Amino acid sequence: MNDKQHTIKAPVTVRGIGLHTGVEATMTFCPAPVGHGYKFQRVDMPGQPIVDADVDNVVDLSRGTTIEQNGARINTVEHTLAALVGMQLDNVLIQLSGPEPPIMDGSSAEFIKALETVGLQEQNALRNYYEIPESIRYVDNARGVEIAALPLSDYRLTVMVDYNSPVLGSQHATLTDIGLFGEEIASSRTFCFLHELEMLYKNNLIRGGDLSNAIVVVDRVVTDEELNDLAKMLGKPRVSVKKEGILNNVDLRHKNEPARHKLLDLVGDLALVGRPLKGQILAARPGHAANVAFAKRIKKKMLEARSNPVPVYDMNREPVMDINRIMQVLPHRYPFLLIDKIIHLDDQMVTSVKNVTMNEPFFQGHFPGNPVMPGVLQVEAMAQTGGILVMNTVPDPENYWQYFLGIENCRFRKKVLPGDTILFHCQLLAPIKRGIAKMRGQAFVNGKVVMDAEMSAAIVRKDA
Repeated sequence: MNDKQHTIKAPVTVRGIGLHTGVEATMTFCPAPVGHGYKFQRVDMPGQPIVDADVDNVVDLSRGTTIEQNGARINTVEHTLAALVGMQLDNVLIQLSGPEPPIMDGSSAEFIKALETVGLQEQNALRNYYEIPESIRYVDNARGVEIAALPLSDYRLTVMVDYNSPVLGSQHATLTDIGLFGEEIASSRTFCFLHELEMLYKNNLIRGGDLSNAIVVVDRVVTDEELNDLAKMLGKPRVSVKKEGILNNVDLRHKNEPARHKLLDLVGDLALVGRPLKGQILAARPGHAANVAFAKRIKKKMLEARSNPVPVYDMNREPVMDINRIMQVLPHRYPFLLIDKIIHLDDQMVTSVKNVTMNEPFFQGHFPGNPVMPGVLQVEAMAQTGGILVMNTVPDPENYWQYFLGIENCRFRKKVLPGDTILFHCQLLAPIKRGIAKMRGQAFVNGKVVMDAEMSAAIVRKDA
């Protein structure tokens, strides 16, 4: 998985009709800055309103995921978002000249082909992963749906479906590496059963549906008269069914193409949490309603972690920054460089590690018979951690100084002793303005807060 954020190198456009609205639209993927995320823009509406790809903006789940914000609605976003996640893109503006992205061939493949023609652009910021900290579950007993997210230092998904159909039966699909999405999942097309087709049509859905962009599964004997009626409904001279039970003899791209498409939908719907995920996702009989309900649970956990962060340190994982990289950003040196590594860094938060040993030079003179890490040095270590965060907001940190300006509401909760490992966690309290940053900092030992404070710092160019 990528460590850095990515956008695309240049705009790229696709055209087609929407699956449910039947409205022809042009959709242009545009580069976007660090921290932008995924946003849609209705360029056909007055003021060209923006719609954030956010689970809180979901307003309809009728055979697709629809979002709405600022008076603008975007239908059936899941295939588009799945393509962006599968490409491991972080920041893209999707300009749309209609109410729904083009359905193309019913999969995400055409979107990925278009994005690959312009290529990816690495950006000067780390990806803001949300790592599943503990089991998160969603169960709908009435529909037999169960979805679970488990901790994992990667993003893997497994989908199991059982359609109680002699044609499809039970299927499962697995994606062990998000980097393989384009190869293994993206080409899997949307589908429905014959008995659903007329209901969808009567409810003013699938107006852009066509046998070239959707698979229709025929799970019962169909008379010639019914086939003629279907042909009229779909605007075709004729339709037919072969033994495998797929309308108009469409060949499946994979034996388990329906299960793979359900996985594709799940990837797209979970993109609405707003951050790339690390975790193992297991889903039995998922659908858009369950996917979105589950995404809301993940986002709730994510927001709780932001408001009350308790960082976790996995010694087996590579750090975001080792001591050599830290020394390229901070001017401090031994014996005053007080952090050892950075294990998390994004545009809002940073977490560092300090291993406190008996060999620290300050223990020689600070309570030699009762060694306790001085509180003032804990503050300094936290300030250095915050320095990494604010320096991450400028494109060339080697050309700047970061100065500690002030500290408020500082409290020392517990003693820090030799042998302790301290995790310093700093989070911006507001956007940086005129080079001034204000942060809330906490220090943790064994998951317990040992010190907290609010700090302010300034970023100053070296040639100023």
